[in-house]
Amino acid sequence: MNGSTHASSSSSPRLARIDGAEGGRRHFRYFDYVMVAFVAILLLSNLIGASKLASLGGVTFGAGILFFPVSYVIGDVLTEVYGYANARRCVWAGFFALVFMAFMSFVVVALPPSQGWGGQASYEAVFGSTWRIVIASITAFWAGEFVNSFVLAKMKLLTGGKHLWTRTIGSTVFGQAIDSLLFYPIAFLGTWTTGQVLTVMVTNWAMKVAWEVILTPATYAVVGWLKRREGVEVFDEKTNFSPFATARPLRD
Repeated sequence: MNGSTHASSSSSPRLARIDGAEGGRRHFRYFDYVMVAFVAILLLSNLIGASKLASLGGVTFGAGILFFPVSYVIGDVLTEVYGYANARRCVWAGFFALVFMAFMSFVVVALPPSQGWGGQASYEAVFGSTWRIVIASITAFWAGEFVNSFVLAKMKLLTGGKHLWTRTIGSTVFGQAIDSLLFYPIAFLGTWTTGQVLTVMVTNWAMKVAWEVILTPATYAVVGWLKRREGVEVFDEKTNFSPFATARPLRD
């Protein structure tokens, strides 16, 4: 442990405070599991939920919105517990997973169906997203997640690690705003009216932020559990916030 490690005055005294740059080079016990959960929920919410329109109480929405915000909650957990550098790794992992999923969907849908197999039309309806929606989804995720992590990490410094709810909700407000501002115009402007794009954009942004508020107790529980077991409190005081930066290896 280098000289940057000391007891955190803003959290449990049992947690050692480390800088985000050190955290990005450190091995954590549960980081890999959280990253897998993040990528899995991201892919499944886009693959299973994105193609279905649902209606509850007269409100129509994409079914994926019920689960996709969970990836933002896990993104908050990643940044809060493991720091921006480790969250950055997960965003890139999710980005390339989405790119591969889109490529695989395109190839599989384009393959000529076997004679006698009657599922091609249904398969195309579920997995045959247009190029605009694919580009919109990948671009919005990438930008929105980085904004989410950046805002949370900066707010953690401003709050001294206190009031977790302010940064999880605050980062989601900004991250989901960027996500929605990119996704809906790229995917649907010109196909839908401008009014429809604006209405759905604002409605879905509000629903995603509401999900974050509802899941705040769960976020507190997961963050607390992970911090106690990892034994550290990460503050991104010297972190390089470029999305393209890489962590330098630890020196002996």
